[in-house]
Amino acid sequence: MNQDKVDLDSPPPANRGLLVMAAILLAIPVVALLWVDSYARIEPVVAGFPFFIWYQFLWVFLCSAMTWGAYRLIEIARPRRHLGGRESGR
Repeated sequence: MNQDKVDLDSPPPANRGLLVMAAILLAIPVVALLWVDSYARIEPVVAGFPFFIWYQFLWVFLCSAMTWGAYRLIEIARPRRHLGGRESGR
């Protein structure tokens, strides 16, 4: 008999494309903040703050949004196998 057996203990395969997108989302803030020459200037001044300060402050919110987006992508890319009525631990 050549029956396909499903291993219920192993998770289903992950969507690698979504995982790559999540990694890119996490890498964008790192690159943007490590590339200091792109924002190491005073002009333009917004509300009395030089560009250097408000650019970094803006990335606080952008990093939060990108981290949340990466988390959601990973949750979608790595589905959990449902136990289908089985109780775990028995």
